[in-house]
Amino acid sequence: MDLIYRGKTKDVYKDDDGETVLYFKDDMTGKDGVFDPGENQVGLKIEGSGIAGLQMTSFFFEKLNASDIPTHYISADVENREMRVKKVSVFGEGLEVICRFKAVGSFIRRYGDYIEEGAELPAYVEMTLKDDERQDPFINEAALEALNILNADEYDEIVSLTVKISEVIKEELAEKGLDLYDIKLEFGRDEETGEVLLIDEISGGNMRVYKDGEYIEPLKLNGYMFDK
Repeated sequence: MDLIYRGKTKDVYKDDDGETVLYFKDDMTGKDGVFDPGENQVGLKIEGSGIAGLQMTSFFFEKLNASDIPTHYISADVENREMRVKKVSVFGEGLEVICRFKAVGSFIRRYGDYIEEGAELPAYVEMTLKDDERQDPFINEAALEALNILNADEYDEIVSLTVKISEVIKEELAEKGLDLYDIKLEFGRDEETGEVLLIDEISGGNMRVYKDGEYIEPLKLNGYMFDK
């Protein structure tokens, strides 16, 4: 396979048939050896996290596809940490979309004078640019349109899909006695149809999940989800 792009937690390849393949690494975002889904740098490596990430990603993508929610997912080979996906183009240089159900993380760092940590939020959606140099700055709808990153219809579609997807994941976790505090998603355009698709991954590496008020780390989260 030919390497197309080397990312923080995944590498992108093109296989011999021209299909796009994501390879899930054991690298995780964080700082000083502590995992943090809100960080924009690799902070640690945990053996087995690549397989765990793909296991959960394929589980949720298959559930979303079955519910007619548009994603880039085609198939997965969990043991080899490979996921085949549709060809997509990203918005601008990449856009991250956060859905928050609880006030934690950077939300509290920004608004802690106005809200208590852990307070309920109504599926609050906000977006950031993928820009390591500028620490992934937050951006609003007007700026996204002014910069020609997306149009008004695409913005509304992304917000609607984000809430719908996040609610599906929240409900699935709740069945295991787990609480979703926030989740980070990514979207792109299908290169063939132009349709807005959920892309990237859905794993413990891009969400904060708690049980009885205690944060559940990604590998432990997989245990709650899949161990019988």
